Amino acid sequence: MEIIFGDGIRFSYKMFFMRMKVILLLGMVWCVSFLAAAQDYKYEAGGGLGIGFYMGDANQSALFRKPGPAAEVILRRTINYRWAIKFDLATAYVKGDTRAFDTRFPGGDFRFGRQVLDLGAQAEFNFFHYGIGYSYLGTKRISPYLLAGVGLTCVPKKNDGYFNVNLPLGVGLKYKMAPRWNVGFEFSMRKTLGDKLDGKQLSDPLGIDSSVFKNTDWYSLTMISITYDFGRKRAICNNDI
Repeated sequence: MEIIFGDGIRFSYKMFFMRMKVILLLGMVWCVSFLAAAQDYKYEAGGGLGIGFYMGDANQSALFRKPGPAAEVILRRTINYRWAIKFDLATAYVKGDTRAFDTRFPGGDFRFGRQVLDLGAQAEFNFFHYGIGYSYLGTKRISPYLLAGVGLTCVPKKNDGYFNVNLPLGVGLKYKMAPRWNVGFEFSMRKTLGDKLDGKQLSDPLGIDSSVFKNTDWYSLTMISITYDFGRKRAICNNDI
């Protein structure tokens, strides 16, 4: 059916509805593609590899001295674009040797190597809105972040084991290389609340009493990780997080 106006302009209902169908179809395709690219997920899981090193009586100030291999498994709970909670189980081989330093202990020189287990939880604060697909919210595929938390340190060694609380602090960088895949780089220092991480021989070798925050041992983890997002949040076009 057509309507012809006085100035000769023709209006076709059939053409009008065909164009509306095309517009609606394009709108649906856009919405589906938007959701596919902009899904948010509650969790991330994955793992990482890297190095660990120790600081204490056998290494009082040198970063990355005598590094050993490290590995971890990660479960991260995403709170929003700025905040996340990470749970990790890590292990690292740490070493120390007093012969490389000027300090001399009454009992002579000492060296050690120990396998450390670390179980902890850290809060992460992203500098940018970390995500993909929601450009109107200012999301970024890459973001530096800070972390802080609490953990448990264990050295499973007969007659010379160690178990105590640690306080991790660190910095990192996240990059979302695909809607569900993330790669990260992280450096953290973990302060143990004790002075026996390096074994009985180096427990207060100078006779200086240690306390919870004084004369305690540290160890560090430097990790590269890959994680996969899962547990999709409710997904609609006007989804608010």
